[in-house]
Amino acid sequence: MPVAVVIDSTAYLPPELVQAHRLTVVPLTVVLNGAEGLEGVETQPADATAALSARRVTATTSRPAPEQFARTYRRLLDAGADGVVSVHISAALSGTVEAARLAAADLDGRVEVVDSRSAGMGLGFPAVAAATAAEAGADLAAVRDAALGAIARTTVWFYVDTLEFLRRGGRINAAEALVGTALSVKPIMHMPDGAIVLREKVRTASRGVARLVDLAVEAADGDDVDLGVHHLAAPQRAEALRAALTERFGDRLHDTYVSEAGAVVAAHAGPGLACVVVHRRAEG
Repeated sequence: MPVAVVIDSTAYLPPELVQAHRLTVVPLTVVLNGAEGLEGVETQPADATAALSARRVTATTSRPAPEQFARTYRRLLDAGADGVVSVHISAALSGTVEAARLAAADLDGRVEVVDSRSAGMGLGFPAVAAATAAEAGADLAAVRDAALGAIARTTVWFYVDTLEFLRRGGRINAAEALVGTALSVKPIMHMPDGAIVLREKVRTASRGVARLVDLAVEAADGDDVDLGVHHLAAPQRAEALRAALTERFGDRLHDTYVSEAGAVVAAHAGPGLACVVVHRRAEG
């Protein structure tokens, strides 16, 4: 049986990709005003955006327990998988990778855990690359290496209406948040080495979308690409981004996946998020 690939719920892959590549999803937990739910199972993006629109809100997230990963890994191995590659949200943003590694430590090297250093399709593209390698018969090490190679070819840029939610969640520091709120500028962020960093500031949301397109083209560096576009309660913004990207890339663009970010990202980024993930295709 091929190597199995496990992801967490922050990949925000379209359901058809999850099914086509037989990916196993382990959900994170979201707590909104004291109500706890599994992301994508019990808590949906609309739940988070509704809660965040309230004047007073507490929104937190937590990693899956190591035991949850252990049960998942053992189930897949007992079903005949040759091994498991488990690809997860950046360790700089969540303890999910640590929990997965704790679970893998008891399974005699049959599970490889990969830190995507990203989220959303920044995690999704490496997972799909790993699953594609597994489907072709690659062994455990080669499936892991397929994920790592895709990580090196993937770049994430995103726009948020405010840095306040990232500050509350501890994903950026107070000084960065202050810069982002000064003069009502709009921040554009990226994730070098897995941490969220302020790249630059723009004046309007429309300029933010236009700048995301420019940055995506720069990140592609002339290569053919696949793209992921995420939004949070901003479908029109996502469509404008997708259309502009399609026009700019032309024949160099292969697959584009558009999806709404889930409740974990909602809790930390807030409504209005627009994100582009650039995956440069491997040569050959």
